[in-house]
This record gives sequence, C-alpha cells and structure tokens, in this order.
Amino acid sequence: MPTLTTENVLRRSERLMGNTFSFTILSPDAGTAASALDAAIDEIRRIEAVLTTFSETSETARINAAAGAAPVPVSPEVFALVERSLRISRLTQGAFDISYGGLDKRLWNFDRTMNALPDAATARRGVRLINYRNIILDPGKSTVFLREQGMRIGFGGIGKGYAAERARALLRGLGIASGVVNASGDLCCWGQAPGGRPWTVGIAAPDERRLPFATLALGAGAIATSGDYEKFVVIGGRRYSHTIDPRTGMPVAGIKSVSVICPNAEIADALATPVMVMGVRAGLDLVNQLRDVECLIVDEQNVVHRSMGIKLS
Repeated sequence: MPTLTTENVLRRSERLMGNTFSFTILSPDAGTAASALDAAIDEIRRIEAVLTTFSETSETARINAAAGAAPVPVSPEVFALVERSLRISRLTQGAFDISYGGLDKRLWNFDRTMNALPDAATARRGVRLINYRNIILDPGKSTVFLREQGMRIGFGGIGKGYAAERARALLRGLGIASGVVNASGDLCCWGQAPGGRPWTVGIAAPDERRLPFATLALGAGAIATSGDYEKFVVIGGRRYSHTIDPRTGMPVAGIKSVSVICPNAEIADALATPVMVMGVRAGLDLVNQLRDVECLIVDEQNVVHRSMGIKLS
C-alpha cells in the first residue's frame, strides 16, 4: 500500500448529538472518502434519533414514558446498549448510571449564586430515582422496564463513544484504511497518520484547554476525557465539579480531569466519568484491573496520576 500523504486527507466537522463531531480520514480516492464520510454522518444521525431524550418518538423517550407502568419492547441495538451500560454500572458500583435522567437539577446550578452545598439528606433525595438496579431487562422479549415511576434513562455518558465507535467501524468497512473520529473529545482512530506515523493525541491542561500538557501515541485506539474545565464552583476553598455522584447526590471534588485510553471509544466514554466520581485511588485501582485500559488523572493540586501501563511523551 502506498504511503498516504496530506493530499489524501479529508476533514469535516458536523454538529451531531448536541456536540461537534470532527472527522479526519485518509484515502487515495477523494470520491470514495467523501461518500464514506457521508455514510458515517448519516449513521450518527440515525443513532441520535434512536437515543435522544428530546423527541417523544425515540426509543429512550418511550422507555421513560412507561416508567413504573410497563416494559417497553426495544430494538436489539438499544437492548444491547442498555445491557452494556448496566455492566459498567456493576463494574463501577453505581458510579456510572444511565438512570441519571431522574436527577433533581434544582439543587445544583453551578453558577456564581451557588455558595453552599445541599445537606446530605437533601442531596440523597435529589437522586432517589437514580438506581441502575431498577432497570429491568427481559432478553426473551427484548424489553426494558424502569421499575419506579418518574425514572428516566439517558445515554449522555456513553452515547458519544458508541456513535464514534459505530462511525469508525462503518468507515473501515467501506475501505477507509486510516482516520480519526473526534466526538468533542471522545476520540477514536485507526490506521496511520499521514507519512506512516502513528496517531498521537494531546491531553488538554485542565486550567488551559488550548495547551496540552502531555501527548500520547494512540495508534489504533480510543480516548475519552471527563473534567470540570468550564463548569465548577469553589465553596469553602474547595473546588467542586458539576459532575454529580449518582450514589450520594453530592458534586465530585478532588479531580480536575480524567482521560481513559483503551481500544474501544464506547468503553473509554463510559469509564471516564465514573473514574472521576470514584476518586484517584479507587479509580486507578479499577483501571489497573482492566485489560487494555489505561487512564490519566489530574487532581485538584494539578498532580498527574497515571495507571500502570501509561507512557507519556
């Protein structure tokens, strides 16, 4: 295969799933590349229509509308995604939970008027409907049932990674030998960069998003970052992220950002936030037990913590 040069690169950005998706693909044939990219964007739009909570006709909306009343038949795609989500919930002991849609957002505005945290009892009431154990699956009938009235699921913690992974698989299946799909920071790549080099990614500094503090040789893999870059409050001298621990109802503190690196974009996306929720020690302990998964954590003192297999340049 000839070495691909910068003349073979096609780039495009689209607003999809409420985020900016950026595509970089390499192909010796410009027409083939453009057609493949159109197909990948159409696939993400299809996924958005299935998963969105902003349409009453989506599968997610139908599940939520029947909460506490009846199981809802869903497509094999949605059933499998819920099933994988529950697996991540069990793995993280509830730090990841797609039933976060039941969060009472009135307690947490994270603007300049927020000068105190809710008390523990009030916070727990605010997340009382968040409980992945109350998402009941019936494999035989392919149904999803939310046990409590008022429960709501959402795929904000896994959907971007799932869509990026689907786009990568589709592009590869259409003969695109190399490329990058970047879903607003949830990124996956395959093949080689122009000139035959491995793809490398920069990890943004938590206090200055335009300045990477480290680079990683990603090759064919994926990375997702969760952080409090833009939305946080400082109360009593402590910085609190807008990320809420679904188990306690309290905002996360102690970590500015988490980047998870692994072969699969969906898994990277799904693990980044729960590692932030779990904290440095527990998060690293979890990642170090997972095959082919690494992470990089920046704490509130800007100290960098890394899993055992990570190498920075």
